[in-house]
Amino acid sequence: MTLSPSNRIQAVQDPIIPIVGQWIRENPGTISLGQGVVWYGPPTEIEHGIAEFNKDASNHLYKAVHGIPGLLGAIETKLATDNNINLNDSQRIVVTAGGNLAFSNAVLAIADPGDEFIFSVPFYFNHEMAVTMVNCKPVLVSTDEHYQLDLGAIAAAITPKTKAVVSVSPGNPTGVVLSTESLIALNNLCREKEIYHIHDEAYEYFHYGDSEQFSPASIPGSEAHTISLYSLSKSFGFAGWRIGYMAIPEMLFDPILKIQDTQLICATVISQFAAVEAMHQGKNWCQQQQVPIQQSREIVLSALDEISDICSFPKSSGAFYFYLKVDTDISSLELCRRLIEEHAVAAIPGVTFGSEDGTYLRIAYGAMTPETAEQGIGRFVQGLKAIATSKV
Repeated sequence: MTLSPSNRIQAVQDPIIPIVGQWIRENPGTISLGQGVVWYGPPTEIEHGIAEFNKDASNHLYKAVHGIPGLLGAIETKLATDNNINLNDSQRIVVTAGGNLAFSNAVLAIADPGDEFIFSVPFYFNHEMAVTMVNCKPVLVSTDEHYQLDLGAIAAAITPKTKAVVSVSPGNPTGVVLSTESLIALNNLCREKEIYHIHDEAYEYFHYGDSEQFSPASIPGSEAHTISLYSLSKSFGFAGWRIGYMAIPEMLFDPILKIQDTQLICATVISQFAAVEAMHQGKNWCQQQQVPIQQSREIVLSALDEISDICSFPKSSGAFYFYLKVDTDISSLELCRRLIEEHAVAAIPGVTFGSEDGTYLRIAYGAMTPETAEQGIGRFVQGLKAIATSKV
């Protein structure tokens, strides 16, 4: 017998962030327009939460799988205030170690091997990876030229094996805010077809101009089939603290407790105490931190105007990404490698998001000060000018 990893895991795409990270380490001085993180850390008030944690030695033990009472209460208030989701007896909250675990919990709770999940391309790569990892099938459908949902394509893709349709808004990798009308139509379609609607709102506080957030779980009658995912990683600068949460139908509560107790037991308790204080600062605190991000966004948009002849993209109004289609025969992976090695600037290749009909790049501006954004996007623009139209 030959020892080897499982075929199931080998079928999962390699995570791109560590690959690009290694290229960056091999090229010191590279400015990253790659990983989606914010420039700021958590509010200083989390120190009060940490002090509360340290007052009681029992906090060093396991806590309830679904979360500590203080955090569950803060989340319930936030959902009502910011998302118009007023929880009732048919819904529950589960605190997770970040949004990715919340998605994995949902997949394991509702699907069996061979079941299907519908993704609109471009998709968030960790979602697609999680589905593949459990022997389920990602079913890919197209979006329109602005990366808005194609409801006809989604409806045509539904089969007896379909368990859920996945949506993300604001989107990763596009930054696109899905229209309220399309999310209502999608949620109603899922209800009619008796499948789940999994909706990821990790970037819910990152909006520009007149765009607004809409939560499908606020639709009357959506409770039984809507799974909503949230994260503190972006909004509260909590990436390393690993706190997310999910609002789920009551019928999935016990299955998800079984899953999470096996994989995690509970989200890190000290992080939960810190999260209580962070969430008490609310949406306004997050938006105050975003002023430099808005400035960086304008710098990036202005610089990209210089290369409108070799790349195109919708000027998305959410998250902190732009998703560029580049007019070149060079693959997105090779283009990313050359940008790092030859121009000391990093982006993320579109192939990892399922875009295979051309060369796409995701650039992120949330982690940069305006000064760094100007330097980084300057390198990016010059790099594309120099190599995008060259031969493979």
